[in-house]
Amino acid sequence: MKADYYETLGVARGADEKELKSAFRKLAMQYHPDKNPGDETAEHRFKEIGEAYETLKDPNKRAAYDRFGHAAFENGGMGGGGGFGGTGGFADIFEDIFGEMMGGGRQRRSGGRERGADLRYNMEITLEEAYAGKTAQIRVPTSIVCDECTGTGAKAGTSPVTCNTCGGSGRVRAAQGFFSIERTCPTCHGRGQTIKDPCPKCAGQGRITEERSLSVNIPAGIEDGTRIRLTGEGEAGVRGGPSGDLYIFLSLKPHEFFQRDGADLYCKVPISMTTAALGGQFEVATLDGTQTRVKIPDGTQNAKQFRLKGKGMPVLRQPAMGDLYIQISIETPQNLNKRQRELLEEFERVSSQDNSPQSSGFFARMKDFFEGLSE
Repeated sequence: MKADYYETLGVARGADEKELKSAFRKLAMQYHPDKNPGDETAEHRFKEIGEAYETLKDPNKRAAYDRFGHAAFENGGMGGGGGFGGTGGFADIFEDIFGEMMGGGRQRRSGGRERGADLRYNMEITLEEAYAGKTAQIRVPTSIVCDECTGTGAKAGTSPVTCNTCGGSGRVRAAQGFFSIERTCPTCHGRGQTIKDPCPKCAGQGRITEERSLSVNIPAGIEDGTRIRLTGEGEAGVRGGPSGDLYIFLSLKPHEFFQRDGADLYCKVPISMTTAALGGQFEVATLDGTQTRVKIPDGTQNAKQFRLKGKGMPVLRQPAMGDLYIQISIETPQNLNKRQRELLEEFERVSSQDNSPQSSGFFARMKDFFEGLSE
């Protein structure tokens, strides 16, 4: 079983970026293979430290790990974790320690191709749309592959050439005291290739900016804050690299009548004092397009809830339905005329403790409490 990433770095789960980097640098220096030649335990520890830091420094990967643990990266997950077994792993991590000192951050090289950035799109939908589900059309400004150079970045009829500085490796080595440090090539910026004649349309980037229309499927029962991932719909990669992903962040507009809690809905319904006392009935509209009759028994108290089974929200990707809870709010009469006041005063005179047991009982207990303090 893999060790917890936070425990591996020796930091608290709420550690900020500065604390993560400080812990990583200290441990990486301690267990770096150059300082521990032939020590397989130190090498294994170094890989664990690098894997933990690579995941926790990325906000998206960290959020996924905090929620799902190591399972977030299994079967292709978010592409995080376990990324330090291949060649160049030690050099990549070590450059993360000395990147600022040597100039320039770490860049991954793949024959001059770089993965495009992930994009975020905020979408607001109504509760009715979340109930029924929908297919939404959105327009996203993003980078796409340049059609003139087909993503190479080189002018038509030419091709990128091998970088003379690094010989195509994308990295150069420099002596730094006790260590021999490998860093990104300053000429080709880690791509391993340079372009002598850049494409005039994309200026050598291999991509151009354009607005695209995309179709997004919103399933019934979707919840506020849900993130939908559209693989490969982010920015196009640099010089033919893979595209990033597009993340749709959903938020629900406040509803005039209903409040949502998971699959359940709540609706506060005001009724008159006489209806609460004598009983009655009313109809409420539900999100399935029907109306349901709610019967109020006599003597109904304020905040009483009535459950309408199966009238809530669909449960995401399940056949089940939530419930609708009607919460009663008793409205006290206002702007009484003379006759209305007389009738209420008469009712007050003929009322007994049995008509208002809660208030009568409360003040009786309060009286006993006060007399107990006075003794």
